[in-house]
Amino acid sequence: MTAVEAGEAATVFSAGRSQGEDEDGVLGRAYRALTIGIVSVVLVIAFEATAVGTAMPVAARELDGVALYAFAFSGYFTTSLFGMVLAGQWSDRDGPLVSLASGIGAFAAGLLLSGTAGGMWVFILGRAVQGLGGGLVIVALYVVVGRAYPQRLRPAIMAAFAAAWVVPSVVGPLAAGTVTEHLGWRWVFIGIPALVGVPLALALPQIRRRASGPAGAGDRAPLDRRRIRLAFAIALGAGLLQYAAQDLRPLSLLPAAAGAALLVPAVRGLLPHGTWRAARGLPSVVLLRGVSAGSFIAAESFVPLMLVTQRGLSPTLAGLSLAAGGGTWALGSWVQARPRVEPYRERLMFLGMLLVAAAVAAAPSVLIPAVPVWTVAVAWAFGCFGMGLVLASTSVLLLQLSPPEEAGANSAALQISDALSNVLLLAVGGAAFAALGGGAVADAATASAAHSSHPAAFAAVFLPMAGTALVGAWVTTRLRER
Repeated sequence: MTAVEAGEAATVFSAGRSQGEDEDGVLGRAYRALTIGIVSVVLVIAFEATAVGTAMPVAARELDGVALYAFAFSGYFTTSLFGMVLAGQWSDRDGPLVSLASGIGAFAAGLLLSGTAGGMWVFILGRAVQGLGGGLVIVALYVVVGRAYPQRLRPAIMAAFAAAWVVPSVVGPLAAGTVTEHLGWRWVFIGIPALVGVPLALALPQIRRRASGPAGAGDRAPLDRRRIRLAFAIALGAGLLQYAAQDLRPLSLLPAAAGAALLVPAVRGLLPHGTWRAARGLPSVVLLRGVSAGSFIAAESFVPLMLVTQRGLSPTLAGLSLAAGGGTWALGSWVQARPRVEPYRERLMFLGMLLVAAAVAAAPSVLIPAVPVWTVAVAWAFGCFGMGLVLASTSVLLLQLSPPEEAGANSAALQISDALSNVLLLAVGGAAFAALGGGAVADAATASAAHSSHPAAFAAVFLPMAGTALVGAWVTTRLRER
């Protein structure tokens, strides 16, 4: 077989096994087991994300580690950055099977390590192991979608990924709160790994049949050691910047400078050329993913804290104010998956970013006592609908613009942009919050309404994030090459 013939075979393989199978939907006979398996993996990750956040403050207090609270989050994100690059290399070289299985194993091991930790640093180590697994899993899932599903079914499977977050977004905080109150926070971490077996049993045989092996022709290429080194640098640099943002003393400028020195060249080497200047095509798709996810998640992290400290809501009610967003996010993903809207995808993404910007800008209006607290819930429902339009569409466009042999590396770049923006914009928002009277984010998260933070500190978080979302609306005009 020639290289051209092998490349054509790989393209046909990535588009589906046969014309008969192509006639099935994502839940048709040909794809049912694979779809249920990989969506179940996303369901487990979603439940962990919503449940663990509820139990985290209690865990930090019991482990005498409130001062290290932020590292429990940044530790996850920084190691996930390394895992994403490793998964991209691994998936392009050997297929996504090993990366996915290893990632789920590390994810479960990290949860068990955190759940049995006797001190805060061991707890953080568990979160770091969990983040490594999460990074391996998410990129492998994108490669599976690119290889196993024909192009016409990819928007639907991305919508299914988003829908998998609906139930956890509502049930997760309530279930985690009940378990934490009656059994203890450790069971929130220890119980989740028990859910991993079913997705593995369903998905792995199908992935082995449909998406295993290298994407290109010829012998397996060796791992790109340069990219691995850059991945380590980007993770370490992001961690140093996050540390510096939590400590506003002049001495923190040293780790900030070291982090930037590591981060800038690593980002330039790992993201597509032209990403930071919004070059048309794939670079703008990757940039938009970071701008949209980072601005929205950074703002969302402060919504419950604002409602608790400024309007006196209980933590449970504050968290539930965002619950409707899970449904509207899934609705937005469903809308972008309709075949009839495909010609208007970029316009829908532009609309989505405008909705995100409006929601983030409207959230701090509840700092005015006369504004009803339900304003946030309504605004966030619209913002989540916009995110559903945008995030699923970036995944669809990335796979359309990626040759099969580059799907792993490009999927890793998309997730790196997402995670890195989360880390950096959370760091910026946290620093602004602390500088304007909010105090340390970790301490404020466990404060009562009687010790409320200064309202200007919250405005300093939300308004810049709304501006960042507007930049994302401009980036949507540059997604197609001309």
